[in-house]
Amino acid sequence: MRGNLHTHTFWSDGDDFPEMVAEWYRTHGYNFLALSDHNVLSQGIRWDKERTLRAKAGTDVVATYLERFGPAWVERRGTGDDGEIRLKPLDEFRSLVEERGRFILIPAEEITDKAENVPVHINATNVRDPIAPAGGRTVVEAINANLRAVRDQAERAGREILAHLNHPNYGYAITAEDLAQAVLERHFEIHNGHPGVNQRGDDLHPGMERLWDIANTIRLVDLNAPPLIGIATDDSHSYHGKPGGSHPGRGWVMVRATHLTAEKIVAALAAGDAYASTGVTLRDVAFDPTARRLVVDIEPDPGATYTVRFIGTRRGVDTAGTPIDPDSLEPAARKNLGRLRTRHSERIGEVLATATGPRAEYTLGGDELYVRAIVTSSLPVADPSWEGQVQEAWTQPVGWMVREAPPAAPR
Repeated sequence: MRGNLHTHTFWSDGDDFPEMVAEWYRTHGYNFLALSDHNVLSQGIRWDKERTLRAKAGTDVVATYLERFGPAWVERRGTGDDGEIRLKPLDEFRSLVEERGRFILIPAEEITDKAENVPVHINATNVRDPIAPAGGRTVVEAINANLRAVRDQAERAGREILAHLNHPNYGYAITAEDLAQAVLERHFEIHNGHPGVNQRGDDLHPGMERLWDIANTIRLVDLNAPPLIGIATDDSHSYHGKPGGSHPGRGWVMVRATHLTAEKIVAALAAGDAYASTGVTLRDVAFDPTARRLVVDIEPDPGATYTVRFIGTRRGVDTAGTPIDPDSLEPAARKNLGRLRTRHSERIGEVLATATGPRAEYTLGGDELYVRAIVTSSLPVADPSWEGQVQEAWTQPVGWMVREAPPAAPR
């Protein structure tokens, strides 16, 4: 099942009506969509100025909305510059776009917080009520406080709610150490389709994948905590082709759930029974804990070739890293340093093996803390977030559950 968990509409800083956004995902092969506006759920009565919405979208979204859903659905009042239009809440419009067994909508919120003067954003999927940002003296405190708020609502409401940390490299706000030390956090965005979130890092800052490996290594070695589960999202805001905008369809999560319900989807994600993708489809990904073997089976696209890299960190690696002295940097680099203070060993997140073709496997030799796979296609993505971007898929870390097992026979 394919879905997006990070989506914005006119209820916050997106540029289209929620029905129109949901319709885009429904007609583009998605099975589930979480509408996750900033610090708000699409609930209650709300009227917005039509001219404001047109200006926000840069096009006549009201005319398009009327054409799709008709004047009997679209509620308007006033005329001219005083004309307003009602934003429909999720409970009112979901029946127009959902399809049994094919497409569902899930209520969600981007809990938009900050600490230490940097953004701390956490998505909560399948929420019942809005969750106010909890704050904190430090980034880690803020992450944990918001996660506790999500957990408290889940217990009160008696429902499964998934929390995931958004775009850690946005403003280079969240370090690998933060990701590691916030051990209540189990999920984060390995890929975010917004062009402004520094997905690949820069000469100073690690990209999202390396953040993942550093954080997971620190968790396993120093904190006796499970590794993070990676997801991909759109973080979509722009639905009208704005150059440089955050468009839909750039990243998604594929979930192995038995039923198309919010509860089953959240449960599968919580268990890590999912992979992240920007275009590559996997027939299957499986880890046999007895044989200690990870197998990746790709659904090939015509004309595509595939490279599978198995990534992991071996035992005995130094997790402390080397301190960065800001005074040793050039002024521009010092200004851009942000909260980064440590360079970590290149032995963290090594390429353990490489294979080509539609199927690949890796058997753990006994000294790996974990192993994950990244599949890279030769095909470009349809709507790239950066020049030269190709299709990829990321599997979850495995092997850490049995990392104390004796070494296997030499390969």
